[in-house]
Amino acid sequence: MKRTRFESKPGVVFSDNATHFCIYCPHASAMNCVLFDQYDDEKGLDHSMQIDADGYWHIAIQGDQSGRWYAYRAEFDDDEAKPDSPYIDNLFADPYSKHVTVRNTYRQEARSYIFKDDFDWEGDSHCFPDDPRDLIIYETHLKDLTAHPSSKAKGTGFYQKFIDREQTGGVNHLKRLGVNCVEFLPLHKFPPVEPPFEQSTPEGFQNSWNPYSANYWGYMTSFFFAPESSFASDYSNRFSGKTTAAVSEFKEVVKQLHKENISVIMDVVFNHTSLFDMNPLTHLCPDEYLRSDEEGNLLNRSGTGNEYRSENPIARQLIVDSILYWIEEYHIDGFRFDLAALLDRKSWDVIRSAVHEKYPHAVLIAEPWGGYYSPHHFSSHDWASWNDRIRNSIKGSEPMHDKGFIFSEWQHETRRERLENIFKGTLNHGEGGLYNTSAHSVNYLESHDGYTLGDFIRIGLNPELQDQVIENRSEHVKLNHDELRVAKLAALSLFTTQGITMIHTGQEFARSKIIAKTPCPDKDVGKMDHNSYQKDNETNWINFEEIGLNSSLLNYYRGLIQIRKNSPALRKCSPHEISFQHYGNPLVITFYISGHDSGDINDYYVILNGTGIEQIDCKLPEGTWEVIVNKDIASLQSFNMVSKTVKIEPRSGMLLRKLRH
Repeated sequence: MKRTRFESKPGVVFSDNATHFCIYCPHASAMNCVLFDQYDDEKGLDHSMQIDADGYWHIAIQGDQSGRWYAYRAEFDDDEAKPDSPYIDNLFADPYSKHVTVRNTYRQEARSYIFKDDFDWEGDSHCFPDDPRDLIIYETHLKDLTAHPSSKAKGTGFYQKFIDREQTGGVNHLKRLGVNCVEFLPLHKFPPVEPPFEQSTPEGFQNSWNPYSANYWGYMTSFFFAPESSFASDYSNRFSGKTTAAVSEFKEVVKQLHKENISVIMDVVFNHTSLFDMNPLTHLCPDEYLRSDEEGNLLNRSGTGNEYRSENPIARQLIVDSILYWIEEYHIDGFRFDLAALLDRKSWDVIRSAVHEKYPHAVLIAEPWGGYYSPHHFSSHDWASWNDRIRNSIKGSEPMHDKGFIFSEWQHETRRERLENIFKGTLNHGEGGLYNTSAHSVNYLESHDGYTLGDFIRIGLNPELQDQVIENRSEHVKLNHDELRVAKLAALSLFTTQGITMIHTGQEFARSKIIAKTPCPDKDVGKMDHNSYQKDNETNWINFEEIGLNSSLLNYYRGLIQIRKNSPALRKCSPHEISFQHYGNPLVITFYISGHDSGDINDYYVILNGTGIEQIDCKLPEGTWEVIVNKDIASLQSFNMVSKTVKIEPRSGMLLRKLRH
């Protein structure tokens, strides 16, 4: 059967006199496209589809079907071809749905909505960086910056709240902080609800691990072309996405961020699919979209039991189509790929080529593990990736037993030569190198995973806190003298490292994630949390009233952000332009940075004293230097002048600047 230009594209396409539907399902013996006038209509109008030689089912239904819902019903004559799924006899939404309406249950029972988008971008296009090292990324959950009453955000849904101009949180917080990029945790449509805790469902699911029965962070994608609808203004207790509010409101978020010159990166999860809901990839076409072992069991290196089969050209094409759709239709500037090493390497190249041929400055960032450790492989394929070596070397991998430089210790994999190379961008020609260029190194000390940096420091200096119930929250959140000093040393170390800089929500004021009291049976209420993926409550929501408790640290981050944005040499100088000076104590790190190749008019001198008790008399390079950062202050405008020698107190640092002649 020869496909027309309308029929060859999965999803819905409009022509002058018809609406064209297409879905891939090669093992079905029959397929019906069912149209509904209302989402919750029990019965719809069936339209029999035709299959082509490639396994695509097609139908052209006369007229413009906008404003209606549709789903697919598959039949299988061959029992061996029929997927082993509890949902197989139900209707499935289109995997290429641009918007879905769902019931707010773990099943979702999604229906695809047919619409034509007429969003007014008002001339906006993209906010791609000229060089990815120019980015200072702020990783956040969309809701975390607006949900707490202290944000004072107005709006019916959280997309609206995020861009409210009168609030303390949302986009206003990003503006005050000065970052130029936001990375949102997943916003592809996912099921926020999981099966009830410790109950068997009719489908045979048993949730024995999540007392909250929630998936707050969103790392369980159901539909790769549709935005999450629970954050939209049309959300109700029963239904989510009754209109296309999620589409227009998320686009408005992107547009407003671009007006503030803030790039937008989406965290995307292509390594697996959602498991418990009626996901068409998981339950209708698992052989095509999911990996299995020789015995037919789904592979589980993702920890979810449904690993995505990216090596299948059909599955790979869905990834490419999705990425290009979000760039073109939502003006997204880049993507962070969750557990990207689970994708096959050919897909890395296909994705990068498809994106960069059209959008050469679009940002592609891998989480370079999931099955194996691969930052160096991603760099060889011209991808940036998260650099866990700076994270582990600077702060450590575990706050009780494997601490790093800021605690005056050496993390078990780290030594002086590796630490020097990390400040250069963790380059392949040096000790512990990972990257061909510092443009591939995303430097971070905190992300959504694990303890916050603030809590890591609290535990690292006070181990008894790890399993302690916090009785006085304000007293706990406010850093003491030693904690504040370590937090500032960590920040200065991060912001003087070559590459891309990323901080996580609340890192700028040492946010503490204390498990909030809820009706859910959580035995760890009141303790610090290191994995809050399921908590849609004050454990995750930012309390802006607490920022003032550590205002000195907030101002320090604001100063470092301004300095880095205005100092190209601190983020993208040539490797040969960094030279280290050695003292008797290897925990004293000093290095000179030339600004010549980066076009910076200044040279810089960085001093980091990681020792716990030793004050250092540091000999300076020739000339008079401006002080722009010390143990207390970080400012783009110099506030002191020094020459010959300076004294650096334990666990503190200094950044000096000098106009290059």
